[in-house]
Amino acid sequence: MAILAVVALCVYLIDQIAKVLVVSNLYEGQQIEVLGQLLQFHFVKNAGAAFSIGSGSTWIFSIVGVGVLGFVIWYAPRIRSTAWAVLFGLLLGGLLGNLTDRLFREPGFGVGHVVDFLQIPLLPAIFNLADVAIVSSMALFLILTLRGVGLDGRHSQDDEDEDGAEQADVEADAAEPDAAEPGAAEPDTAEPAQDRHDEPKS
Repeated sequence: MAILAVVALCVYLIDQIAKVLVVSNLYEGQQIEVLGQLLQFHFVKNAGAAFSIGSGSTWIFSIVGVGVLGFVIWYAPRIRSTAWAVLFGLLLGGLLGNLTDRLFREPGFGVGHVVDFLQIPLLPAIFNLADVAIVSSMALFLILTLRGVGLDGRHSQDDEDEDGAEQADVEADAAEPDAAEPGAAEPDTAEPAQDRHDEPKS
């Protein structure tokens, strides 16, 4: 739980600090090359979901974001795996980052526009660090699921091996002969006593 909270807090703070710096130093629509065409800062305000999907339905995404946020917080105490804690921390921090924009930025509460500023050639959309955290959590989810890692950190293969070992023990116990019941009479193996009476004299 502590790891989840720390990861979520770090993601949230980094995302919000980056957005404050962008809004303070760039004007909307401005583009700056950071690594040539590989990475650019392109400041836009997004009224939709991640990667500018669904623009014009900000209030719907605000409601969905609150619902998902509540689910993550409710489900978090069940997590016993470090990897799953990191996953949920990334998801929680990313959700909080974008939800904060929708709730408190212009044009109003619940319909605020999300600050996006990252652009790379591989994606046509512009995104932010909260989006990166959310997508990273989804990628980690696929990895953990394919590897069979549960919320408790155990692999599904380990559970199958343990079940197989228990079944083998049960079968071995069933194959052993039943022990003699206590108090059962033992067979009489003693030789009959010799007749000590003298033979009658003639």
